[in-house]
Amino acid sequence: MVEHPLKQRFVLDTSVFITEEIREDDEDLAAAVDRLLDLVARAKLELNISCYIPPSVYEELTAMLADRDVDEELFAKLNTWVIKKNPDRFEVTIPAEIVFRFIDEMSDRVNRGLRVSEKAVRKVEGSQGKPLDEHEHMTEIDKVISDLRQEYRSTLRRGVLDSREDFDLLILARELDAGVVTEDTGIIAWAEDFGLRYLKGRDFPSLLQKYLEATNESNGGRPR
Repeated sequence: MVEHPLKQRFVLDTSVFITEEIREDDEDLAAAVDRLLDLVARAKLELNISCYIPPSVYEELTAMLADRDVDEELFAKLNTWVIKKNPDRFEVTIPAEIVFRFIDEMSDRVNRGLRVSEKAVRKVEGSQGKPLDEHEHMTEIDKVISDLRQEYRSTLRRGVLDSREDFDLLILARELDAGVVTEDTGIIAWAEDFGLRYLKGRDFPSLLQKYLEATNESNGGRPR
């Protein structure tokens, strides 16, 4: 087989497989993932497009799929067509400016998190610990704590690199000069800072399909 000049590489995030945005009509998760993997397989065989996943992300993904009771055949297909590779953390360099901005952003987020906590404490001071109504087991204080957790998580974690999986994804993409495929807006923001190509997961199946269709048309409609 003649090598295709594209030779594209993509690093896939868990969100690519889990998002409902890749589903067609009444597809369930298993059917959507199966169709995506079929496209990944064809893209590899016909266009030499390779898809990678860091082991840390792979473990996260397979745990989520297992929780949804997908068929073992789907895991076999995933292992066949998506390449697991650890990023070379010792060789890949990151500009000092990115590290500086990360530290600066985290300092700002910690301060915002403290303000969220202070607001919750003031709410607790004004509550009497009574149930919200006669049928509720949750007290006013319980409600404040629940709201605090949600708002604190949103303030500190949304849009920031907060896991090994996110970092592995970006480092591997930088190492391979690959495009990042994700639905995570935080990863997209950092992909821009890393100077990486990126694509939303919802657009990935149609991208592969268009590549395949264009190649078949250039070959007179004959599959390669």
